[in-house]
Amino acid sequence: MYFVMAAMVLGAIFGAVRAKRHGGRGLDMAQYGGSYAILFGIVTLILVIVLLRVA
Repeated sequence: MYFVMAAMVLGAIFGAVRAKRHGGRGLDMAQYGGSYAILFGIVTLILVIVLLRVA
C-alpha cells in the first residue's frame, strides 16, 4: 500500500513540474499533478496486485 501512495506523490510532483515547464500556472500544475497522481497510483496498484498474485 505504501508503494501506491509513494507513486501518487511522485506522480503529483512529476505532473506539476511538467506543467510548470510548459508555462502553466498554479491551477494547471494542480490539474496535471492530480492527473499524474491518479495515473501513477492506478498503474502501481495494478502492478502490486499482479506481483502479489504471481508470488
